[in-house]
Amino acid sequence: MKALQITKYGEIKDSLKFAEIDKPHISDSEILIEVKAAALNPIDYKIVQGHLKELLQLDLPVTIGYDVSGKISEVGSKVKNFKVGDEVYARVPQEYMGTVAEFVTVDSSVVAHKPENVTFEKASSLPLTGLTAIQALEKVGLKKDDRILIHAGSGGVGSFAVQYAKAKGAIVYTTTSSTNLDWVKALGADRVIDYKNEDYKEVAQDLDIVFDTLGDDFTFEAFDIIKEGGSITTIVGPPDADSAKQMGIDNYQLPEKLSKLIKEKSANYKHTWMQPDAEQLKEIKEMVEDRKIRPSIDLVYSFDDAVKAFEYLATGRAQGKVIVSMA
Repeated sequence: MKALQITKYGEIKDSLKFAEIDKPHISDSEILIEVKAAALNPIDYKIVQGHLKELLQLDLPVTIGYDVSGKISEVGSKVKNFKVGDEVYARVPQEYMGTVAEFVTVDSSVVAHKPENVTFEKASSLPLTGLTAIQALEKVGLKKDDRILIHAGSGGVGSFAVQYAKAKGAIVYTTTSSTNLDWVKALGADRVIDYKNEDYKEVAQDLDIVFDTLGDDFTFEAFDIIKEGGSITTIVGPPDADSAKQMGIDNYQLPEKLSKLIKEKSANYKHTWMQPDAEQLKEIKEMVEDRKIRPSIDLVYSFDDAVKAFEYLATGRAQGKVIVSMA
């Protein structure tokens, strides 16, 4: 079968190559998915560029990609809730990485039937961003009437989080650039802050929750705008004790500056290291079918143009998700 593989770390165009490899075999608990579409995520090009090689020990060459939507081609003998021909979607675990290919194998426990009212391309855009947003917001107990700032509302995670938080009844602030204002407003945010012309810290104050999707100074600035006892949930800031354990970091201690800020504000600080979750994919399916969540896609590339898709994503200019379609 044809697959897009990382052959070395470095520039995208030099490091990604198509290869003919054996179609994977399945175990009793696994399914084989004929890939119809694979969504790309920033983690993908960061892996190619070598930014995560200390964290992820990969045996190159290796097929790339985590998000997938497609049709089941084979099912293991112990798989009960799926059959050949079912249309499914998933964010595959690390050990199954390799969705930018004609077929991918995955344990059936992390797969769900895709939303029936969207294409394979739109379905593939949902798993990683949706699971990340849901897990990050559940960790801080998002509820009706919570005042929340979601950074980068036009990004993959941000655009999902805005819609999810509104569906839960929260009062949503979000940041974006001038060019994306109307698009992000259409997602349902109560207040869209143009970060090029407004200081978000003056607009969004006394918040229950800040969802930090940017990191660096934004993580620390969040403490200035939450109320006493408020929450900060991050996917890019320093790990907390639980996520450090998930990431295999031994004897971890919070940075001193962060510990001080948490204490001063009696704040709840959570870091999310996203985990595949079929039950949450089922929740996403229902929300998409109820039109509470609209998948956000920027561009769809053919399989043959997959390298160009990675190069475009790496520019940081995508408005929504970038998809590789096998159609």
